[in-house]
Amino acid sequence: MGAYSSQFHLAVTSAVTSAVMNKSSKLWDWFKGAPLRIIVIFLIAVVLQRLGSRAITRTMNRLATVNLTHGPTAGAARQKERAKTTGTVLTSALNALIWVIALGMIFGEFGLNLGPLIASAGVIGIAFGLGAQTLVRDILAGLFMLIEDQYGVGDHIDALEISGIVEKVGLRITSVRNESGTLWYLRNGEILKVGNRSKKR
Repeated sequence: MGAYSSQFHLAVTSAVTSAVMNKSSKLWDWFKGAPLRIIVIFLIAVVLQRLGSRAITRTMNRLATVNLTHGPTAGAARQKERAKTTGTVLTSALNALIWVIALGMIFGEFGLNLGPLIASAGVIGIAFGLGAQTLVRDILAGLFMLIEDQYGVGDHIDALEISGIVEKVGLRITSVRNESGTLWYLRNGEILKVGNRSKKR
């Protein structure tokens, strides 16, 4: 009777062990497929985002201490402001690019057909681009204006038939207060030429 009971326990233990190992094997086979690839894609995206942001921050910090333009108006504070704004734009663009690619790869791992989605996104992107081209032009003009240090807060400028003191410089809008006290908001993309009376030779 004892031998029979021992054999029964061994059989049950062997069956349970075999079932667990079978389940574990199936679970590992499933995990090393799409789930593992998705985790790897996510981790690579996070690492690239951090490395890219760190590289941009270091580069902008170095540029903040380099005098890119000569003259008395090229102050350290304004240089840091331009570097910070440029770094923010570059970091946002890099993060958007990384995660768009990562999400596309993750959706592909789920078996989604990205062809129609990409075609739809292309059509929507074209429509959005046509509607937002003014906004993009303003932002690009503001970015180049900051990099080239065309003017800054406190400068007396002439732009779009407006003459006054610059109170705020943004990527899309420049705020100028004229001699009568009126605050004008000028879109950077519309400023085709500007005169800076505060810049000396």
